[in-house]
Amino acid sequence: MASLSFLNSNYFHSIQMSKPSSSSLTCIHSSLSSPNPPNSKDEAIQQAKTSISTTLEKPLNNSSKLIGKYKKLKQPKFRVEIPLIDGSPDSISQLALDVFGDIPIKRKGSPIKVLVLWPNPRLREAANAAFKSQSDTKVEHFDIPSLQNSDPRILNSADVAVFFVPEVSQLDLVRTVSDAFNPRPVVMFNPKWAFEEEGNFDDDLSGFVNSFEVVYCFMGLEVRGLLSKRKGVVFRCVRDGVVSGEKWNVFVEEGEEMKLVSTLKARPTIVEVENVLYNVMAMNSPITKSAKFIKGLVSNVTGRK
Repeated sequence: MASLSFLNSNYFHSIQMSKPSSSSLTCIHSSLSSPNPPNSKDEAIQQAKTSISTTLEKPLNNSSKLIGKYKKLKQPKFRVEIPLIDGSPDSISQLALDVFGDIPIKRKGSPIKVLVLWPNPRLREAANAAFKSQSDTKVEHFDIPSLQNSDPRILNSADVAVFFVPEVSQLDLVRTVSDAFNPRPVVMFNPKWAFEEEGNFDDDLSGFVNSFEVVYCFMGLEVRGLLSKRKGVVFRCVRDGVVSGEKWNVFVEEGEEMKLVSTLKARPTIVEVENVLYNVMAMNSPITKSAKFIKGLVSNVTGRK
């Protein structure tokens, strides 16, 4: 696997490293069953599309049962994170087109209709322009603020609702829309808040956000030592539609390879990642000073699309 190319320091979230506690996570060095991080933007998008389509396939094919006697079953909620260096409307809407323009979801009968819900009219307009090239698309776009004064039948016409780059200030409305869409599946794509911020949410919003199962996440890392720095990735990729069995993986750059150093059952906090990386770096460096999450990554994974 080729090594990953990362962002400059303007895109880092800096965290000070400390020596791990006795409860540090155990590192491992290989896993034949673990998926590998992508080498390019195209590969990341393809991995995300596979994760989304396989996890949506079962609930969409059982939708008629859910609307009937099984309506009280848990609403399928999924989360996808592919951070971008370019947060412009054109870049974000292009990502939506790349993922949902021809997503291969299998269902008997009619094609899947997707409703993408944007945080503001500007992004909705950019998405409408981007999707014009897809004459046969089954994707409709709407902005979240306008939903409050719109015909509720807008929600009834879709099979899947996707909250694309939702703002933390809109979480109450996102939850209301999600509840109205029940029992049909919803997807949260690239939320604008960091995972660490969710610890500050109130109980209701925290419970709502945590009800979304992460099917794809690709977050870059940088670890600084006394004389060097290394790159890494926190990565999760559901490949067979079974979310509960997929582990979280931590990779660290070693030469031109990305080496798997830890697998975790739950999404790691930055403290847990620090502990893993401290152990790895301690093998080769006397001092590990800091670790940083990288917000944007896919656009310049290898410097090419």
